[in-house]
Amino acid sequence: MTTVTSSGRARVSLVGETDIRIERDFDARKDLVYRAVTDPELIRRWWNAKRGEVTVCEVDLRVGGRWRYVMVTTDGMEVGFHGTILELIPGEKVVQTELYEMPGLAEEDATVNTMELLERDGRTTMTVLQHCRTAEIREAILQSGMEAGMQDAYDLLEEVARSLD
Repeated sequence: MTTVTSSGRARVSLVGETDIRIERDFDARKDLVYRAVTDPELIRRWWNAKRGEVTVCEVDLRVGGRWRYVMVTTDGMEVGFHGTILELIPGEKVVQTELYEMPGLAEEDATVNTMELLERDGRTTMTVLQHCRTAEIREAILQSGMEAGMQDAYDLLEEVARSLD
C-alpha cells in the first residue's frame, strides 16, 4: 500500500493496481456520520465541497436502489455522479457503484465503493475502498483532482455530522 495524501485529514492510499483506500476520522458518533452520508438533505450540505451548488440529490437507500448527485460549480460546469447500492448494513456499511457522468464513460467503467464506519469513544473512522476496473481508471481518478475536493467535502461532512448532535 502506497500513501499518496497531499493535504487534509483524510489519508489516501493506493492498494494493488486498481484500488484507492481513503480513511478519515470524524469527531462525531457513527450514527451521525451515517445519517450525513445517506440523507439527501444532509448530503446537499457537504457534497459540494464549497465548489458550487448541489442541484440534484436523490438516494433510494436500499439494496438495488439508485442514487444520483449533480452539482453546478461556481464557474457554471455541471458535474454529476450516479450509481446503484449493492450492499447495505444500516449504520455501518454501504457498498455502491459510482460513475462520473461524462462522455466516453460507460456503466462498466463505474467503480465499486465500499464505505465502512467504526466508532471508538464517540469518534468515527470512515474507510472507503474504491475498486476500479482498470489501473487506467484509477489513474484518471487520481489525476482529476479528486483529493482536494474530497478533503474539503469531508471537512464539511464532519461539520454536518457534528451539527446533528
